[in-house]
Amino acid sequence: MGTVGVGRRIIGFARDEDDDWVALLDCGHRQHVRHRPPWTNRPWVVNAAGRAAHLGHTLCCVDCADHNADERENQ
Repeated sequence: MGTVGVGRRIIGFARDEDDDWVALLDCGHRQHVRHRPPWTNRPWVVNAAGRAAHLGHTLCCVDCADHNADERENQ
């Protein structure tokens, strides 16, 4: 089963209260981009060069998908 979401570009990164990396998306939402092998393998997130290389890449924003589904349901 694939990830459901709306494609959004990464415009930056920040740390959350647990010191985990979070991608800042162009829609205004945030998405965790943890590197916790073997379950989540994102070695690029642990260094500045890796994060910089992923600026502009697309992630699936589940929050946008949920919002769009809510709007369709209320029509």
